[in-house]
Amino acid sequence: MKEAIRDSAFGQLARIITRDRYFNSVEENTQFQFPCESFTSSSPENGTPAEAVGDASASIIVNSTAPKEQRNDSVAADLEKAETTHGTNLNYHDRILSRDVQLVLQRSTSQAIKPEKTADGKILVDWYTADDPENPYNWSSAKNLYIPFQICMYSFAVYFGSSVYSSASGGVTEEFGVGNVAASLGLVMYVFAYMSKTGSPCLATGAATFQDIYPMIKIPYSLVFWAGSVSFGPALAPIMAGFSIRPEGGIGRPFYLASFAWETLWLSRPTCAMMILSLPETSANNILLPRARRLRKITGKNNLLSQSEIDQAGMNSGPVACGALIKPCQINALDPAVAFATLYTALYMEFSILSSNHPASISRMYGFNLGESSLPFLSVVVAPFICMPSYCGYYYYVAELQVKKSGFGASEQRLIPGLITTSFVPAGLFAWTANEKIPWIAPTIGVGLLMIGCYTIMQSTLVYLPFTYPQYATSLLAANDFAGSAFAAGCIVFAGPVFKSLGVAKGCSLLAGLSCGCTILFYLLYFYGPNLGKRSRFAVT
Repeated sequence: MKEAIRDSAFGQLARIITRDRYFNSVEENTQFQFPCESFTSSSPENGTPAEAVGDASASIIVNSTAPKEQRNDSVAADLEKAETTHGTNLNYHDRILSRDVQLVLQRSTSQAIKPEKTADGKILVDWYTADDPENPYNWSSAKNLYIPFQICMYSFAVYFGSSVYSSASGGVTEEFGVGNVAASLGLVMYVFAYMSKTGSPCLATGAATFQDIYPMIKIPYSLVFWAGSVSFGPALAPIMAGFSIRPEGGIGRPFYLASFAWETLWLSRPTCAMMILSLPETSANNILLPRARRLRKITGKNNLLSQSEIDQAGMNSGPVACGALIKPCQINALDPAVAFATLYTALYMEFSILSSNHPASISRMYGFNLGESSLPFLSVVVAPFICMPSYCGYYYYVAELQVKKSGFGASEQRLIPGLITTSFVPAGLFAWTANEKIPWIAPTIGVGLLMIGCYTIMQSTLVYLPFTYPQYATSLLAANDFAGSAFAAGCIVFAGPVFKSLGVAKGCSLLAGLSCGCTILFYLLYFYGPNLGKRSRFAVT
């Protein structure tokens, strides 16, 4: 925990204010010794693979223990078997798998890593040992669970705020004398803002954070819980807001602002404080960069550089901006597979349409009050508890075994769970049962089916996009989120008039018809995606 605080925003700010008197790194410890002479010797060094060392200096960095070796044995054996079946012609993902194999095997013992030296005399600053505790892959299980917990809480808070406003829109209409469209603008602006800028870090970099701390073969498990946190937010927000909004002053005057706004603040404030105090840097490049700077300061050798410094030595802002901003849009425009995935994610935001209109519709049909009309959203909470164990079971008993046996295969294999549940979306939206003559449980089950389909499709897409273009994964997810937010923001505006003119049953059936078309396209993406990928100029091999 001490290292997490040291590497957090709070720890870095404290170092700046106190001029490095507190939260010192291992290199700034007076007892620190270099595990390799390359950092201090002036003689030329040849870059070599890791070598086993037994001197006391290595123990300052890390000490290997028998229990850790026992924990790694079974994982290493399984992954080593996968490596031997691939042969020498490995694709990108299998090369990553092979790398993870080597890391697992090396972490079982303490090995010092002799730094490599380039032809022009630059010494590459890397991890000191194979089990260097600063390496995110070597962090403790508790730390590797605590970091995803913070990302999940952040995502939950962002999505909670997107739906908590919907229960107060009626109060906005009454208080300010405006129509439903104008009253919904608060929700529109929030949805568009949090997906396009303010909240995009949790949505676009969540998967990248998990990739920093987990082997590729284990990332889908963390994405399961991350997608679950994203699903719980919109489900619980209308319920909490519905029961907290109460009359104030006169009869029927809603106390809307001080209820839903305070609930969002109560949730976001401790989440923000937790992240400022204890969310560390997870990117290996961003961890090794300050290490190189510290080593240059300690040794006075300016040829000690991190890999990121070497890679960016000849770069300017133009290519960086192009890769981060223009390239994702270019891939979405020119690659049919990614364009469809983005479109489908945007249509997934139809849940925002339903959440903004469902409580009022239920209230009119069954005579529920504001709090009771939001209770059917509890079925949305139940849905992830069905999907999450099912997906984990599928991945553990089917997908992971296949990866260990024959490699990762085509990226489209990540879409298989979505193929099974994509029909649940139109099934849940055909809401002809939303009628005062039919019990409320019928449309409630429909909302649950809708969520099962949306959750699984979102999970499949979150895994599919990074596997398709791993070098642009973060930017692609950001572009994907932006498209979804823009679509959702627009739909919230016109959803009210559409549902008012067509009615709940016909309005939901309109969405169901669109979902049926996407279901067909989803299957086409699975079957024809590999051929499209071969023709893409962006895919890695």
